[in-house]
Amino acid sequence: MAANEEALKNLLEALQFSPENVPLRKHVADMLVELGRYSEAEEHLRAALEIKPNSKVLKLGLATAYYHQGKNSIAFVVIEELLESATPPPEVFLLHAKLLVANGDPRTAQEEYRKAVALHPDLKDFSFEDQLKTKANDAITHSGKVPVEMEDEELFAEVERPKVTFDDVGGMAEVKEEIELKIIMPLQHPDLYKAYGKAIGGGILMYGPPGCGKTHLAKATAGQIKAGFISVGINEILDMWVGSSEKNLHSIFELARNQAPCVLFFDEVDALGASRTDMRKSGARQLINQFLSEMDGVDSNNDGVLILAATNTPWHLDPAFRRPGRFDRFIFVAPPDEPARESILDILLKGKPHQGIKTSKIARKTHDFSGADLKAVVDIAIEGKLRESMRAKRPLPLEQNDLLAAAKKVRPSTKEWFSSAKNYALYANESGLYDDILNYLKMKR
Repeated sequence: MAANEEALKNLLEALQFSPENVPLRKHVADMLVELGRYSEAEEHLRAALEIKPNSKVLKLGLATAYYHQGKNSIAFVVIEELLESATPPPEVFLLHAKLLVANGDPRTAQEEYRKAVALHPDLKDFSFEDQLKTKANDAITHSGKVPVEMEDEELFAEVERPKVTFDDVGGMAEVKEEIELKIIMPLQHPDLYKAYGKAIGGGILMYGPPGCGKTHLAKATAGQIKAGFISVGINEILDMWVGSSEKNLHSIFELARNQAPCVLFFDEVDALGASRTDMRKSGARQLINQFLSEMDGVDSNNDGVLILAATNTPWHLDPAFRRPGRFDRFIFVAPPDEPARESILDILLKGKPHQGIKTSKIARKTHDFSGADLKAVVDIAIEGKLRESMRAKRPLPLEQNDLLAAAKKVRPSTKEWFSSAKNYALYANESGLYDDILNYLKMKR
């Protein structure tokens, strides 16, 4: 340790002569983390980010320093920004998993940990795995969630009864209307639909930039009709053993059928249903065939199973999923417009101490912001107000300037997605499937 301290002292002296040297400052921060001096590491990483604000490595280092200091809220903000980037480093998923465990969400933490290890096997952490298993078992014991038994291990698919409804979703009037027609009305008027030989079920695929509320809307749909809700992530399906992934998928569909009416929600569905023409492994093609078979209800009755899915990259989805009776509705979930942003901010501020805030003014200043970006604005404003409250030794309410200042620190995450989506909408849009993207961008084919 003494040698490390001496090396650090020499590096700090070198940094005085070269304060703009970002790699050197990052090296100093790494050594400070190793020595457990996290607040000092935070200072150096902040200074480096002022010079190189888009560095993923520096942001990950800063989030790590926050995590070790117990500043989990602000660490979440940084990690969520990295997760919305095109290619997050594997270490981002690992830190996200640790933050989720600290925040009492071991189930999602397991998904993120599996992603990290899949991308970088050297990140495998057996002590953290034991912690995950303990926390997950505790959560299941106390929550009454429904486990689906597998031959060798358990696949835990949670059947929730969401309390959120469309009233808790800001904006999205057109999307809500489409879901109303496709999903809600058939359940409310089953005899009418059966008279025309129309089955109650089917699928809707929501696509658009990340952070715009696709998952929240799916949960609100279940709450709106007081149905069960099962959220399925890719890591709950995929298994290294041949045939196990198909069994996992079948078990989840069976659970949804037994719980009907039930909303079955697949997040990042393109990872499960990627185009078979792009695949070289027969196992992956078999999984897609199983998925299609389950959606068609070949061996089972899917009445009352309402399938919603979300993706940021619909152009990677196998065309077979778009046939009638499957995902026959493609809905573009755009970034919230100004009235929707105002509504989202009102929801985010509900129950929090604030005064004199005109969310309409904040909404005007946050063009292209997603719902997740707006949440980051509120979180950053709260972090700043907490520091002020600690100095004042009394709780202080959030004010207009707090949110305006926080908004300047957040960059809209949707722009990166649109820069990629625009190319598909212009050059791979023969059926007009992505015209909504061009309409949003005010472009013509």
